[in-house]
Amino acid sequence: MNQGFNFYEMWKDYYSQTSKLFDEKISKDFPSEGMGQVLEMNLQFKKMIDESTLKYLEFMNIPTRNDIANLSSLIVNVDAKVDDLEERLEEKLDNEAIQGSFSKELSNLKKDMKNLDNKLNQILILLKSKEETK
Repeated sequence: MNQGFNFYEMWKDYYSQTSKLFDEKISKDFPSEGMGQVLEMNLQFKKMIDESTLKYLEFMNIPTRNDIANLSSLIVNVDAKVDDLEERLEEKLDNEAIQGSFSKELSNLKKDMKNLDNKLNQILILLKSKEETK
């Protein structure tokens, strides 16, 4: 074996050079690129899980979160419409009650007017009869 060739020195040089290269890459590019790649992989994994979950729920005929949210929105809309109809019905019933009391008062007023008319006629008849007797 050749005495000028030293494996230890070669390994030491290789270790030193790769260590410097690795340190440079880690200090500059690796954290941001690595984190970006990890986040990208996580997003792709989440997207895959979401899609497969939706397909499974659809296949099993189970409502999804969006289906339940849409249904609750429809229920809220129906509830608001029912409340509106209840208010209109109460207003109509109140108006009918007011109209009923108004028509009662009107009929009472008509009766009073007829009574007054009859009394005025009686007074006129009496006045005419007194004038004729004079």
